[in-house]
Amino acid sequence: MSDKCEQAQAYFKEGYNCSQSVALAFCEEIGIDQTKLLRMVSSFGGGMGRMREVCGAVSGMFFVAGALYGYDQPKDLTAKKEHYARIQELAARFKAETGTIICRELLGLDGKDHSPVPSQRTPEYYKKRPCGEMIGLAARIMETYIKEN
Repeated sequence: MSDKCEQAQAYFKEGYNCSQSVALAFCEEIGIDQTKLLRMVSSFGGGMGRMREVCGAVSGMFFVAGALYGYDQPKDLTAKKEHYARIQELAARFKAETGTIICRELLGLDGKDHSPVPSQRTPEYYKKRPCGEMIGLAARIMETYIKEN
């Protein structure tokens, strides 16, 4: 297990959401204030505000990729294309191991629960949810990508 994988999973067990857990593991590399980072990615937990869309761990991974490698010139189409290709590659790596980047599919849910109320973090929660594994996977993929690039 990679260092970032372990860090991200530990943050999740502290109560941070999926996206926060992944992003927080790379806070030092990103070079941003921890509080600011946590607030910036807080919306992505639960598959975008608990709507069960794109997995929060994947969104956290994409956030890290953007912070480290993203483009900032709107007319730089080459940089934009390269970054979108990077994001698609990261998504493909995640999908290769899970089959999807969609939260509700990873959780085996039908998508009908639209309550904004987060689930209680009990021992049973951690046992039945694959979220910790998904967080670890996203952090490992991002860590590998950084080492490769």
